[in-house]
Amino acid sequence: MSSRRELANAIRALSMDAVQKAKSGHPGAPMGMADIAEVLWNDHLKHNPSSPEWSDRDRFVLSNGHGSMLIYSLLHLSGYDLPMEQLSSFRQLHSKCAGHPEYGYAPGIETTTGPLGQGISNGVGFAMAEKLMAEQFNKPGHKIVDHNTYVFLGDGCLMEGISHEACSLAGTWGLGNLIAFWDDNNISIDGHIDGWYTDDTVKRFEAYNWHVVSVDGHDADAISAAITEAKSVTDKPSLICCKTIIGFGSPNKSGTHGCHGAALGDEEVALTRKELGWDSAPFEIPDEVYAGWDAKAKGARVEDAWNDKFAAYAAEYPAEAAEFTRRMAGDLPANWKEVTDAFIAETNSKQENLASRQASQKTIAGLASTLPEFLGGSADLTGSNLTSCADFKHVSGKEMGNYISYGVREFGMYAIMNGMALHGGLMPFGGTFHMFSDYAKSALRMSALMGIRTIAVLTHDSIGQGEDGPTHQPIENTSAMRFIPNMDVWRPADSTETAVSWVMAIERMDGPTSLILSRQGLPFIGRTDEQIAAIRKGAYVISEAQGSVAAAIIIATGSEVDLAIKAQAELATKGTHVRVVSMPSTNVFDRQDQDYKDSILTPGVKRIAVEAGVTDFWRKYVGLEGDVVGIDTFGESAPGGDVMKHFGFTVENVVNHVESSL
Repeated sequence: MSSRRELANAIRALSMDAVQKAKSGHPGAPMGMADIAEVLWNDHLKHNPSSPEWSDRDRFVLSNGHGSMLIYSLLHLSGYDLPMEQLSSFRQLHSKCAGHPEYGYAPGIETTTGPLGQGISNGVGFAMAEKLMAEQFNKPGHKIVDHNTYVFLGDGCLMEGISHEACSLAGTWGLGNLIAFWDDNNISIDGHIDGWYTDDTVKRFEAYNWHVVSVDGHDADAISAAITEAKSVTDKPSLICCKTIIGFGSPNKSGTHGCHGAALGDEEVALTRKELGWDSAPFEIPDEVYAGWDAKAKGARVEDAWNDKFAAYAAEYPAEAAEFTRRMAGDLPANWKEVTDAFIAETNSKQENLASRQASQKTIAGLASTLPEFLGGSADLTGSNLTSCADFKHVSGKEMGNYISYGVREFGMYAIMNGMALHGGLMPFGGTFHMFSDYAKSALRMSALMGIRTIAVLTHDSIGQGEDGPTHQPIENTSAMRFIPNMDVWRPADSTETAVSWVMAIERMDGPTSLILSRQGLPFIGRTDEQIAAIRKGAYVISEAQGSVAAAIIIATGSEVDLAIKAQAELATKGTHVRVVSMPSTNVFDRQDQDYKDSILTPGVKRIAVEAGVTDFWRKYVGLEGDVVGIDTFGESAPGGDVMKHFGFTVENVVNHVESSL
């Protein structure tokens, strides 16, 4: 029987060997946190390596993701399908063991943790999702949702501002199912942190309403006792402050930044092996160590016991069991198409002139009763984003619901939403002003990178926002969002396009969506059934040129579509006939086949794009010979209509640009 220290040393050996072979990586954190990991994974973590997607597993997040060999070692040793050849190809092309943990690469990786601070924020989302799902599905005598979220984090995570946003909210919510471990090793890349990080972390987290305990991070009994204590505190999240030695076991580099982000070197690896008493060759693990780590049999027993619990639950509550299964699978309700087709048709028939943020609220309200997994929210702008509706019950620190006031925490909100989406069973959306998508950009990018379904409601979408002025008027933001790979961006022109945009966002299973919505009212535009269906393709002809051939094509989005149609009418009085294309989603349009794209943007016909944002983006559609009516400066503070007119978003100016192009 291997000792605890021998089991932990397996992590240290694998970590230093993989980093050494790759000639890059971070061996220090895995070597320093190995004892903590061994206790957690062998004595407390509820998981089944043979069933990584089991819904009631504990979630484990390595927020200090640069120490990725820690999680790869844990997954391999405990029995997940991550063979040794993957570990030995650490950081190499097509290896499942990337430089930072990447969701979807290897089983057991719950989230992508690259940018520091986002992992702990995802962890808050995981824990909140568990609490919400438990409130919705657990019944007297039946706790089918009952698990914890464990997060490892380092000094860098705590220095990042997002940790303040997420952790303070976790304390307010009283997430007793969230337990974090701080790797308190006093080292970051630049060296000893005393010159740039002197926060009293214990007092900070106690002020957040966390349960805090401090232990020696190399004392297995103390670590286990702290975890047991943390699990008993059900009304507060817990932070276990673990005093560790970075690079534990390295005779010359432990306790220094020399082992933080670089290989130890062949000589130091050999000395460390001797120091640890580790005799095995690189990437070789003794059978008795494997036996001490193997969690497959235990995991199967734990999951089998849960399956029996769920069967009893299903016998007494069959409808709830079926709904739980559907939601955890991410499937839409069986009547989804029927409901949404009817809603879009009804929206189109009403012919309402609404700001697209108002149309969005009506869509949310219209779909909420069909989607119990809907989880709305806003970063302190509910009354402006219009993200709530009568069917929503607001979450507080004492009561659960399905609408969250995140406070002024845009970045934290979207990172928490990522954790909720990854947990399963919920469909989170969150609103803020479009301008503040810049604050949240990294979390939005991470949702796109992971290919998970979150929905960002970004209102006050242009200089039409008006009086708040340049600091609140997006210019480059919409184009910047479109440039994020795998992010679908929709900027609808009226209530009908808004309804379709929401439906498309909800139906999308492989990535996030951003809905870019106006503050100002937008006139309703009449459409045929064929045109309504074509909205789903991202772009379509909303107003065809009179006659058989268009002299030019005007491409517009959002509030500028109506402007383009009015310019088309003015041009027609002068004998110039143009086609108007509404392009609510450039991303979706780009995915259409070439025949469809050519049918909308006829090759060889001059094109003029109209959008209240930067012009360069549109060159991919209009070419160098085309033209763009846009804005490449910051805005001004004045009523929205006055600002739009000042910057040339008028019928006269669009007509002039078309005529100049021709």
